[in-house]
Amino acid sequence: MPRYLLAVNFESGVVDTPMEEWKPEEITAHLDYYKALNEELVESGELVRTEVLAGPDLAKIVTSDGTAPVVTDGPFQEFKEWLAGYQIVDVDSEARAIEIAARVSAVPGPGGRPTQQPIQVRQVMDEAPSDVAEMEGYLQTAGGRR
Repeated sequence: MPRYLLAVNFESGVVDTPMEEWKPEEITAHLDYYKALNEELVESGELVRTEVLAGPDLAKIVTSDGTAPVVTDGPFQEFKEWLAGYQIVDVDSEARAIEIAARVSAVPGPGGRPTQQPIQVRQVMDEAPSDVAEMEGYLQTAGGRR
């Protein structure tokens, strides 16, 4: 079965209120929703892994020329583009991955209103490209010129 990464950024969706201003019961409902969804996906055997990442203020950028690494605190993307966490699901189809992503997007925010947070759905490759032809094929599906 194909595996998909469901990536959650700090982008807020339709909610304008920062979480720091939510009522405690709204945060509890938000977290309980994620917990119930994850438990359901574990029971169905579809959840491979889920992780919440530390905040962007603790991130580092590492570059290297093959000798000593250079570690910096930036520059970084906009806050809303930072990866907050992810799930990896092992499902029968892309349609099922999208169905799960839609449920993640509907996590409640203030007043119980679905946040409609954008969720990026990307298939996990079975194997990384191992030769020139495979890399060229991969680059054709990666989209856009760099």
